[in-house]
Amino acid sequence: MWLHSMIDHAQGDGTVVFQDGSSIKADVIMHCTGYLYDFPFLGDDSTITVDDNCVDPLYKHVFPIEVAPDLSFIGVPWKVIPFPLFELQSKWVAGILSGRIKLPSKDEMMEDVKAIYSRLETRGWPKRYTHNFSGGYQFEYDDWLAEQCGHPPIEEWRKLMYAANAKNKAARPERYRDEWDDDGLVALANEDFKKYF
Repeated sequence: MWLHSMIDHAQGDGTVVFQDGSSIKADVIMHCTGYLYDFPFLGDDSTITVDDNCVDPLYKHVFPIEVAPDLSFIGVPWKVIPFPLFELQSKWVAGILSGRIKLPSKDEMMEDVKAIYSRLETRGWPKRYTHNFSGGYQFEYDDWLAEQCGHPPIEEWRKLMYAANAKNKAARPERYRDEWDDDGLVALANEDFKKYF
């Protein structure tokens, strides 16, 4: 099994030609397309739309602005460390539903959503990257959620481990899960986990 760039075309003899011009004979082609957001249970008159895999408009990737706080989505962002993110989003939603945390006005929430779209446009990224948290934004977002909830920020070892994994993944895309050099970070994590036992 090999990881390759995007496919340009396949030929009748089983040769697959990639966009970079390289080619191989393939027995199987497995496309890993990720998740497609779909909420058919909300009905056609929902205030939520999904366009180019962007759930729109969501304040902080959680609350549909028109019905906030009555409806929330946990876990929409991708390219994240999922469980700490989901926990922080859940705590934030619980804080808002309990009245301990206040949402800004609908206009202020919409301005925040527009700022995200503006950043995407500036980078030349398509709308489907709205919920992509690669490039370090995830920790800025996590720490913002933590601050809102009165929770400590994401641990530094976790951020360093994520960065080390990204570097390893770029250097060894086919073997990064099997080969790594992060024993020092694992030791930091183990020390941190001792607080809970």
